[in-house]
Amino acid sequence: MGSTDNAISYASALVLALFLLPLLHEAEGCDMFTGRWVEDASYPLYDPSTCPFIRREFACKRNGRPDLSYPTFRWQPKGCKLARFNGVKFLEKNKGKKIMFVGDSLSLNQWQSLTCMLHSSVPNSPYNITTQGSITTFRFQEYGVELKLDRNVYLVDIVREKIGRVLKLDSINDGHNWSEMDTLIFNTWHWWNRRGPSQPWDYIQVGSKVTKDMDRVAAFETALGTWGKWVDTVVDTQKTKVFFQGISPSHYKGALWGEPRAKSCAKQKEPLLGTSYPGGLPAEVGVLKRALRKISKPVTLLDITMLSLLRKDGHPSIYGLGGRTGNDCSHWCLSGVPDTWNEILYNYMA
Repeated sequence: MGSTDNAISYASALVLALFLLPLLHEAEGCDMFTGRWVEDASYPLYDPSTCPFIRREFACKRNGRPDLSYPTFRWQPKGCKLARFNGVKFLEKNKGKKIMFVGDSLSLNQWQSLTCMLHSSVPNSPYNITTQGSITTFRFQEYGVELKLDRNVYLVDIVREKIGRVLKLDSINDGHNWSEMDTLIFNTWHWWNRRGPSQPWDYIQVGSKVTKDMDRVAAFETALGTWGKWVDTVVDTQKTKVFFQGISPSHYKGALWGEPRAKSCAKQKEPLLGTSYPGGLPAEVGVLKRALRKISKPVTLLDITMLSLLRKDGHPSIYGLGGRTGNDCSHWCLSGVPDTWNEILYNYMA
């Protein structure tokens, strides 16, 4: 009898282990950011025409993009499988909660993606969109879920003073906008190299030192350090989950993906199907990771750079805001790559 009981016990334990293994692997051992893009007939997760609120710069299909295979690729991590996004489960789990994206137009891109993923899951559920100051709120009224966007491109402050507009690398006064949130997703990078008329500041300040300019990567790292100190000092991570979106790449140099004659993402119709990018990761990714390691409290990096680098086909190009006079290889079509960022976010939040 003893050996039989042991056999039954072993069999039961084995069944339980096999049941739990995918859950443990997903939560503890899954590298969601190393993998490849595979075609999947069940994608995209939504038809963008069902979301009238998608802004023109992301509405590639509405703007006349003729090739429509780009949304049909699914991200497949190397050693595990992402749980498919379920909008109803997301809304039920986050009932009454506030989720905020803070950053530049790439945050807008991801925020718009998530609002459409959710709206298409509950198309008859009422919603409203309101804007107050720099903050736009998309509220699912039935669930009391608020998806907020704070357009803050540097995370640190720009202050108008007698000498002009000063970018203060060691000051965050807008942090009061980010309090009382249940989830925060931050992002900054794309504006750090802006110069000329599109640069929204005249001077840059660290401590008491004011200069006309400085090394932009060093400024980026200093600002990340200020933001990290803000997280450690202000955020109660027992109540608020903190994520950083990662560095979203652009595609303007074909030599970086093995097409030296390509000067942009124009006419790109399929992703790179391998697991690595010939041009490697941009240097700012290392800067970001170094800054995140200095933060004591838990901050989860959505390390979306490599998977996005592989998607040279995913940008609006001439089917964005500027039409044929523009060529946007920085933002992303919706539906498209940001939906995968949000599927990964969903897997972390599940």
